[in-house]
Order: sequence, then structure tokens, then C-alpha cells
Amino acid sequence: MPNDTRILAVDDREENLTALAAVLDALPVDVVPVTSGQAALKELLTDDFALILLDVVMPEMDGFETAEHIKARPRTRDVPIIFLTAGGGAGEQAYRGYATGAVDYLTKPFDPWLLRAKVSVFVDLHRRNVQLRQQAQLLRRTLGGDDAGALAGCERLLAALDERLAKVEDDVARLGSGEPAAELGEHVGELRLALDAFAAGT
Repeated sequence: MPNDTRILAVDDREENLTALAAVLDALPVDVVPVTSGQAALKELLTDDFALILLDVVMPEMDGFETAEHIKARPRTRDVPIIFLTAGGGAGEQAYRGYATGAVDYLTKPFDPWLLRAKVSVFVDLHRRNVQLRQQAQLLRRTLGGDDAGALAGCERLLAALDERLAKVEDDVARLGSGEPAAELGEHVGELRLALDAFAAGT
């Protein structure tokens, strides 16, 4: 089953991309590998990513230039970037990396546990931000934009809670009768989202 959290890995060496995918295999993420800055920018046109792991030393468009393009686009400027490099002059490169908007800078060979821990932090932040956006959208849809519609909005929010609770109850009933309930986790998540939105709006 594919994960809904994606990480963009950018490195001109295939073996490095394979190693990154192996390091992050234990995390609930999909690693999307590309071998150039241009390919990374193309991926970012249509797909959303929680994090970018970006090699500094690449032919044609290096990591710094790629990062500058990423940060110049409104759609992608808030995507965190971790630079990875085996190049010399680590101090100067690190300074330039942070200046282009990177959140971290690691030199190769890096500690796999350290990289995994850092990636986990940004994945968790991304998921929390997505959840907050979903809660805000739910509140806007149910409460409306003015005081006059507040009561009707509360009623819609309660109806949304009832609908989500009914789905969970149906799933539990299926489990009780020995039938599979593959969507139970998704339905519980939707119910939690609605409950959190209701708590935020009361």
C-alpha cells in the first residue's frame, strides 16, 4: 500500500539514491528518486513532498542552484531541504546551503540513524501541517463565514461527526461478524479529524 508522505531524493549517482531508499525504508514514506536538478524541478511541478534530500555536487545544475529555483516558486518554497554532500570545503558549502534556505546539511558518509531521525521529524511536521489544513477546511465548510450561519454550521459539523461515527460503527460490525474492514483505519482517522475540528471550534 503506497504511503501518502513522499520524499524527493536528488542525486546524480544511482548508488547513492539506492542507499538513501534503503536507509529510509523503515519509515512510512515513499522515496521518489531523481538524478538531476532539472528532474527534481519537474517532479515538484505536480507532486507534493514532505522533504527534499538534495545532493550538492551534480553536473549541469548543482544543488545550490536547484534549491534557489525551489525556493523561488510559491508552490515549493516552504518544502524543507536537507543538503547531502561528499564535497570538500564543508564549512563554506554549509554556509551557502543555509543561505539558500536549507534546514540542515549533512556530509557523506552520514550516519544512517541520524538521517533517519532527522527525516522522521520533518515527516511528522508535514503530517501535522496537513492535518491542520484539513481541520481548517472542515471548519470553514461547516461553520460558514459569518455569525448568522454559526448555528447551521454547528449542525453541519455534528452531522459530519455522525456520518464518520456511523462508518466506524459499520466497520466494527463487519469485524464482529468476521468480515474484513480494510477502511477502518481511514474512517477512524476521519472521525478524529472531525472531533479535533469540533473541539477547535467550540
